[in-house]
Amino acid sequence: MMKVFFRRIHLYLSLAAGLVILTACLTGALLVFEKELQMAFNKHRYYVAPGGEKASLAQLEANVKQAFPGSKINSIKVYEDATRSAELSISAPQKKTERTAAAPARGGAGAHPAGGRQPGFTVFINPYTGAVLEKYSYQETFFYQVFALHRWLLGTPDSIGKYIVGVATAIFLFIILTGIILWWPKTKRIMLQRLKIKTNAGWKRLNHDLHLVLGFYSAIFLFIFAFTGLAWSFEWFNKSIYSVTHSSMQPPPTPKSAPGGSTAQITYDEAYAIAKHNLNQVAFYTIAAPKDSTDALTVSALPEAAVHESATDALYLDQYSGAVIGKLQYSERSLGARVRSTFKPVHTGSIWGLPSKIIAFIVCVLGVSFPITGVVMWLNRTRKKKKARPAATAALS
Repeated sequence: MMKVFFRRIHLYLSLAAGLVILTACLTGALLVFEKELQMAFNKHRYYVAPGGEKASLAQLEANVKQAFPGSKINSIKVYEDATRSAELSISAPQKKTERTAAAPARGGAGAHPAGGRQPGFTVFINPYTGAVLEKYSYQETFFYQVFALHRWLLGTPDSIGKYIVGVATAIFLFIILTGIILWWPKTKRIMLQRLKIKTNAGWKRLNHDLHLVLGFYSAIFLFIFAFTGLAWSFEWFNKSIYSVTHSSMQPPPTPKSAPGGSTAQITYDEAYAIAKHNLNQVAFYTIAAPKDSTDALTVSALPEAAVHESATDALYLDQYSGAVIGKLQYSERSLGARVRSTFKPVHTGSIWGLPSKIIAFIVCVLGVSFPITGVVMWLNRTRKKKKARPAATAALS
């Protein structure tokens, strides 16, 4: 009787959320190797031929400002790998139209205040020659559309699509749990049957095995991917991470700069030299400009031996004197912050590099197949019942 109950729950939840789950798994599979595909097909953007000494960061900054007049440089990312290009994060001032120059437009979606800023972009630049390689905006790429479909069903971060994906993901967790309950065999003999696919059987049995057997092997991975995915849909889920770990959601306060006799800020080159002196064996440095006159200049660095791609260390510098006024290593973050930082590498499959990415890709592809094989099983069972009813009626008569 319990099996019938769980089968109905499994069926109804799958029919309700199956299309969204299929979409999430399909887009997830496409995004697993996004970084590798981007770098493979756009080598001119990411790689350069090492030659002589690198240009100063001031020279890179000047070249970018010359190429994009009026732009503001928010940060510079420098790799220790000699073959990698440098990346400058840019925000450009909005261009005034005739109408906005003459008089402000009436309120509405298209209205922008004078001096407002457009979405930022990244400039890839040769660190040796200072030549601009490419202006890049992630929002204009194919992978961004896949990402938006995966996260918000092509909506925006605040759209209803975000919550539809979140609810479907939560339902998916129950689908997986009920699927395990339905799979669980009564005897050892049945268990052995459910651990392998019978390839020499008819297509109905093959479909049945593809759903049950592959579903069992991928269940734990799908559960982990779905569970971590909830962090991007529901704020209460993020809060619960910090509550369970008895950690504060608020990060430690950032040290402040103290203006002295001079209001001249240190250069990116000076900040880079200080960071290299204080942070060793690093894959890359990201030097972020201060947001205001009292903010610290922040340098984020990913150690070569980092446990994952989000395990960065931070160095805080006085923007005027260059003095180190604070340092926050990844190991010094709160337990809640460290746990939360693992969600993205776990969710994307990058936590253990290529092996975990391969697993994530295969599991996502299987996730696409389960709604399909499940619907086929349901249709076969429905047809079987319809054929059985006339036969039973004929037997009674």
